[in-house]
Amino acid sequence: QVQLVESGGGLVQAGGSLRLSCAASGSIIRINRMGWYRQAPGKQRELVATITSGGSTNYVDSMKGRFTISRDNAKNTVYLQMSGLKPEDTAVYYCNTAPAEPIYWGQGTQVTVSS
Repeated sequence: QVQLVESGGGLVQAGGSLRLSCAASGSIIRINRMGWYRQAPGKQRELVATITSGGSTNYVDSMKGRFTISRDNAKNTVYLQMSGLKPEDTAVYYCNTAPAEPIYWGQGTQVTVSS
């Protein structure tokens, strides 16, 4: 069964940067459009950014210019480079296909931004 494992989260001050990684156990990343999602406390999970198998990207407006999604097909890994972090970016970040498939949700990685 394919698994997606997120890593790279942590505690960072406002204005700081983090790079998240999502590693897959199979070829899912090479052949699918992938997305990063996040869920803040008390809120629904939301889409952050997507990237196609060909590398075309799309971002939620509030993340444009601050977040960059990328992929390394050879490593079966998708990345999310985050800069200019704000306290409201605090959330658990997940990767999945886009649209998301319930069976691929992993544990996520916690990002906490202090003011």
